[in-house]
Amino acid sequence: MEICTIGGYEEVGKNMTAVKVGDDVLIFDAGIYLPPLVELQEQESQVNYTENMLRAAKAIPNDLVLDKLGWSDKVRAIIIGHAHLDHVGGLPYLAHRYPRAEILASPFTMAVLEGILKDEKISVRNKRRTVNENSTYQIKGSSGNLKVEFINTTHSTIQSLFVAWHSKEGVFFYGLDFKFDNHPVIGAPPNYKRLKELGKSGVKCLVVDALYSDTDRRTASERIARNLLEDALGNIHDKNSAIFLTTFSSHIARLKSIVEFGQKTGRRIVFLGRSLNKYVEAAIKVNQCPFRNKIEIIRYRRQINSFLKKVDSNRGNYLVVCTGHQGEKGSILDRIVNGETPFKFRTGDNLIFSSSIIPVSVNINAREKMDSKLRRQGVRLQTDVHVSGHGGREDLRDLLEMLKPEHLVPAHGSLKQEAPLIDLAGEMGYKFQDNSHLSSNGKVIKL
Repeated sequence: MEICTIGGYEEVGKNMTAVKVGDDVLIFDAGIYLPPLVELQEQESQVNYTENMLRAAKAIPNDLVLDKLGWSDKVRAIIIGHAHLDHVGGLPYLAHRYPRAEILASPFTMAVLEGILKDEKISVRNKRRTVNENSTYQIKGSSGNLKVEFINTTHSTIQSLFVAWHSKEGVFFYGLDFKFDNHPVIGAPPNYKRLKELGKSGVKCLVVDALYSDTDRRTASERIARNLLEDALGNIHDKNSAIFLTTFSSHIARLKSIVEFGQKTGRRIVFLGRSLNKYVEAAIKVNQCPFRNKIEIIRYRRQINSFLKKVDSNRGNYLVVCTGHQGEKGSILDRIVNGETPFKFRTGDNLIFSSSIIPVSVNINAREKMDSKLRRQGVRLQTDVHVSGHGGREDLRDLLEMLKPEHLVPAHGSLKQEAPLIDLAGEMGYKFQDNSHLSSNGKVIKL
């Protein structure tokens, strides 16, 4: 078994891993790296990017390494674990390099991919197949079928999957991204029973989300975020002030809670922006949007500006959900804060950040600037009304105890995020460079 750690092993994002057994290669994820994409958006007026442009900016994984290895023509499938852009956003620009590879994803993830392809006007010829949680699928290999299993897990978007390839060299288990939420707002809890069964039968290698491996905690359930939201919205008593709320567009369960508690304010709930529209439309398509009839969605800039003019003169009538929680340049919230829309924040207006800051310098700096401007404008801020979608150190310990993998490879971060998982593995009897491995982008681990 050979594992090429293409992307996401030196940064938070750009996730892509290829695994070769015999003459068969499977690719897991093909994400985008958001910081250089943000820089591109600042430099370029055009919306449609090219593969070469994204490669030059280092915004997509450098999968050209597979050409050098002689693996590219052996790729049988590209499997996407969940719908976040750092896992699926690079695929529209890379899929054409593997024309015989099927694309496999859950219904929601596939609907999001289709939305991206439509928005970017990109045509992908690869066969696309949706797979359900807790199911198996046979992929046509070089000499027989390859059995791949999809196991239900929980994360900060719906229909997220663990993936297990039952290869002739043993089970390769792909564990990006996850938290162990026993009380999810949408969907079922993780399939612990199956994880334990796999641990008993044997797992050769685990590649796993190490983003918060240095935090001594179990990550809290999404129901805690519901409670935080209920308090955040319930404690706004000025009926004439504006209420704006921003969160991750892909977090359908969080949006459900926002709508349920937002209704108690008696205000019209309006979602603004292309990103929210894309994820909500994907959820509607797969029948996972219970709040559809309780909201309005406004997508286009001209309509958004017209609507924000109404909000400016009737602040108490609306609860506005918009993009921009990372301080992204050009997002709706960024434009409002910088005075580029007909709506202007006033002293006493309310803004709730139902999100955390993604731990990369461009986001941290952008939010510091945004928050400083908002305070100067007199806005009442409530930040971190949120729980993470990534497991902490104790969740990772639990996963290792259940799966008992022979080998372990941390992913989804730089050395800062990945090294603490190596330390945890050491506590559990693993030996660094023997059966726990640190890798970097473009390297190959041979087991």
